Amino acid sequence: MKKILISVIAVLALGTIGMANVNSQTGCGLGSMIIKDDSTAIMLALQATTNGISGNQTFGITSGTLGCKKTEFVMNEMAEEFVASNMDILAKEIAIGHGESIDTLAELLHVEDTATFSASLQTNYNAIYTSQKVQMSDVLDNIATTSL
Repeated sequence: MKKILISVIAVLALGTIGMANVNSQTGCGLGSMIIKDDSTAIMLALQATTNGISGNQTFGITSGTLGCKKTEFVMNEMAEEFVASNMDILAKEIAIGHGESIDTLAELLHVEDTATFSASLQTNYNAIYTSQKVQMSDVLDNIATTSL
């Protein structure tokens, strides 16, 4: 009986992936896919419980399935090393909105539209470089939050 239930749940989840919408209260995952009714607290609790018990939100987020949006921004060691080594020049180029360091960073982060990326960095300069003592990890987090 347990195998049948799991099979039915899997088929329902796979069959509805194309029509997936993220529930803003319980997030994405199998519970949100199977239990469409989110009009009451009980139904929301069932969605969240199903998401939690099945442990599928992490899979959904990393794979872009189960109603989850796949993260486009992937941090990598090369980007971290580049930003750490070029904090000052990168800050200057972000302030003016263009430069080789921004182009290199865009390439390392697999950003296709470098012009939009550069403009967004310049617009969000104060949110990216929050202080004179800002750390590399904070700069990268701020870039991910504001410009990607």
